[in-house]
Amino acid sequence: MAQDEPGITLIRNARIADAGLRRAAPGDVLIEDGTIRAVGTDLTVPANARIIDATGMLIHPGLINGHTHGHGGLARGTGDKWTLELLLAAAPWIGGNRALADKKLATQIIAAEMVMKGCTAAYDLYSELPLPTVEGMDAVAEAYAGIGMRAVIAPMVADRTVYEAIPGLHDALPDSVQVDVDKLRLRPWQDTLSAMETVMRGWSWASQDIRFAIAPTIPHHCSDEFLDGCACMARDHGLAVHSHVGESKVQAIVGMKRYGKTLLAHMDAMGLVNDRFTAAHAIWLDDDDMRLAADRGASLVHNAGSNMRLGNGMFALRRALDLGVNVGLGTDGANCSDNQNMYESMRYASMLSKVQTPDPREWASVEECYSAATKGSARALGFDNLGAIAPGMKADIVFLSLTSLNWIPHNGTVNQLVHAEDGTGVRHVMIGGKFVVQDGKLLTLDLAKLAEEAEAARERLEGLNAEYGDLYERVAPIIASFCPGMAAKPYHIRRYLCD
Repeated sequence: MAQDEPGITLIRNARIADAGLRRAAPGDVLIEDGTIRAVGTDLTVPANARIIDATGMLIHPGLINGHTHGHGGLARGTGDKWTLELLLAAAPWIGGNRALADKKLATQIIAAEMVMKGCTAAYDLYSELPLPTVEGMDAVAEAYAGIGMRAVIAPMVADRTVYEAIPGLHDALPDSVQVDVDKLRLRPWQDTLSAMETVMRGWSWASQDIRFAIAPTIPHHCSDEFLDGCACMARDHGLAVHSHVGESKVQAIVGMKRYGKTLLAHMDAMGLVNDRFTAAHAIWLDDDDMRLAADRGASLVHNAGSNMRLGNGMFALRRALDLGVNVGLGTDGANCSDNQNMYESMRYASMLSKVQTPDPREWASVEECYSAATKGSARALGFDNLGAIAPGMKADIVFLSLTSLNWIPHNGTVNQLVHAEDGTGVRHVMIGGKFVVQDGKLLTLDLAKLAEEAEAARERLEGLNAEYGDLYERVAPIIASFCPGMAAKPYHIRRYLCD
């Protein structure tokens, strides 16, 4: 369980990652009851302390995944040339008919991967249909607690399907297909708000740093009445809100068509944008949007791997940082980025900033990418005690072997964390002072059993969802033509290489 380890621990002789140093310097870390109490050299060994000799290892704060989807764990590698809109259309096929055990299993898959690759906390926008339930959200929380991770879990909700949300798409479908997609219509927004209220009131995981939030999935997939209800619920109960905003150009164009303003400006008008608000992807935000996010204290989460995988365009990381926005990093779901590797997310964020201009003065630095994956994501999750190895912070610490090929030779610590480390150097992972990974082995879950259960679930769900798969094959050619046609329309900012 993700609870702080009681007692006193002293980590000796580690090299401690520090963005201010070219090469990490040796040091000690004193931990008491799961919290870091002191960092320095030659710290006094308290009586009865557990001593961990970290000679030959680099330590860094646990990476924090600012945006993922636990339900995607059973859909890894399902499709290739998918736009975001094709992925949304495929959702019933790759995510339908989940039993309660499947909901937990999918989350266990991604949580296990995250923690074994140096990630200790995540913001999970979990889709449970037809409505969020206490049992379903508890299953997701149980998965994180069992692995030992911290998490923010937000039911991902809407009251419009992709066919209703994108103007003209439903009408572009043949009549027979319209009849079938109409069967996918979502429950009235009042039912969904009531279901979320029920889940929230029964939430029992806060003591384990597993928090509840809400996630109106995409602004124009939600009626204004629904968005207003989400804003009221968040305000009345002090909840964080997380949404996909400007992920694709189609979204941006629909926002202007529907609202006469940008998606973020509309969400702000609905009272949703504040210091507890996170916009995922945020590719198609303009300078005014970014200034608004900065002024409100909101966060943006950059998911470079997914953004490239789905062909959504290039997030303006340098510009967002220059305008004072808090930026975190995420992986997005395993159904659209295929892995949950936050080292890769840092590398992609760095690389993608560098292909947008030939002027290195306008690139994001490795220090900024590392900060986004730690402190920036921590702020997006609402944790002020994560993301650093410093007194008062939780002892969520990753131990990397300096004999890993990623570190031979060890020239520049943060540069190699961002550009060289890929997760294969992870030796131990500690959360709240307790080891959850030791000597490369996950201590909290039987991976062989997980694999068996996942294969059985995959085979069963393939049969159960075959009809949804057939429907997807019928709608895909139409979406693959209609949505790129919409995306070809002019917009006042450019985020594609082809622009």
